[in-house]
Parts: sequence; C-alpha cells; structure tokens
Amino acid sequence: MTKAPTIIGKRIRLRAHDMKDMDAFWDFYQSPRASHMDVPKNRTHLWYGFAAEVGSWMLSGIGGWAIEKDGALVGQVAVTQPPHFPETEIGWILFDGFEGLGLANEAAQLALEYTWTELHPKSLVSYIDCKSTRSIALAKRLGAVEDPTAARYDDADVVYRHPRPQ
Repeated sequence: MTKAPTIIGKRIRLRAHDMKDMDAFWDFYQSPRASHMDVPKNRTHLWYGFAAEVGSWMLSGIGGWAIEKDGALVGQVAVTQPPHFPETEIGWILFDGFEGLGLANEAAQLALEYTWTELHPKSLVSYIDCKSTRSIALAKRLGAVEDPTAARYDDADVVYRHPRPQ
C-alpha cells in the first residue's frame, strides 16, 4: 500500500496526510495540548515525524490518517509500529477546539475496525502517558484494558490492550 486508505464515518473522514497538514501539526505541538507527547524540537524534526506517519504506509502497510470534519483537519489517528515500539499501537490526537465532541472516539473506532479486518495485527495496544487522563478514558471507552505486564518503550507510559473482536 502506498498511502492511507480513505475511510468515511458518520461525521468524519479519515484520509491520507498531505503537505498542507504540517502547519496544523506544528501549531498543535506548540500548544499545551501536546504536553504528554514527544514534541519535535523544530520544523525539521516535525518533518521527520510527519514523513514517518506518511511513509510508514509504504514501508509497513500501516501509518497515520488525517481526521477531517466538514473539510477541516481536526487531528490524527494512527496505527504504527516503529522499531522502538514493542507492539503495534493505535494512537490519536485532536487539535484545539475539537475535543469533547466524540471525534477521537469515532476516528479510533474506524481505525480499529479497519485494522482488525484488513491488517490482522498480532496484537494492538495504546501507549499513553500516565498523566493523559483523557486518552486513558478514551482507551477504556474503546474497550481497551490496562496491561501492566506489557513491554513499554517509555517508562512514563501505561499500556492499554485493545481486544480482538470476536
């Protein structure tokens, strides 16, 4: 696969990233909303991370999706496993002004369905900073359960394991 597939939800659309998305990501990483994340030091580092989300589709068949609502970029949901991740992860971010509307939940549900039915990962987890209470709450709403025995790549993270659908 060379790019993220487009997935249409009830209120949102998951699509491949494009260059115009980068400015919104830079703004996000400069805000307090990114306090629980590894933040790029400069626009060059942003480019490396952004290019990894896009290029991961070509290299491994998984990666990031832009979340759009009514044509506006509102965040990202991604299924990734870079070399330093012990397991395949689903993660999400929402930009300022779009939290609390159920958009991350809808995006994650769409990504989970696609991942389980099309990609068939061995396992699927979310690595979440232990202080990111909203992301932990979303993981729980998605049916994930904390797995304290799971390997982590960052000691500040908790691992939430997403159950395989029956």
